[in-house]
Amino acid sequence: MLSVKNERKKMKRKFKAAEMRTVLFVDYDEIILHSLERDLMDESYNKLFANSCKEALEILQREQVHVIVTEMSLPEMSGLEFLRAARKEHPDIVGIVLSGYEHDAALQRAVDQGEIFKLVPKPWKLGVVDFEFIIRQAVDHSHLQTIHG
Repeated sequence: MLSVKNERKKMKRKFKAAEMRTVLFVDYDEIILHSLERDLMDESYNKLFANSCKEALEILQREQVHVIVTEMSLPEMSGLEFLRAARKEHPDIVGIVLSGYEHDAALQRAVDQGEIFKLVPKPWKLGVVDFEFIIRQAVDHSHLQTIHG
């Protein structure tokens, strides 16, 4: 009985930690952003949305962001370049890249070197790629970085 109580306490702390985390989604396609907003509505972390790198960088100036989920093929710069630019001012941001080019050597190198937390192939299919789970993992990773930082 005691272990069940301890597990519940751990889950409550984890849930509260997620509530205090913010995820920024960056994609030039408004339809994708609206779809993400709708599909992730029940997730406990804060969600922000930007349809350009410029807008995302403005958000980063006024909001504390812990995780960035970005499209790789953005008009102004690549998602990887955007993450690098964002990390100049905010080095602890955890990055997830959405890309239709899963076998891109530069992206794979960035994953291997820890620049990208996860590379999610596009189009992702619910049930095949557990997108919600990947984002929760990134939120948890961000929280752990803060604790052990």
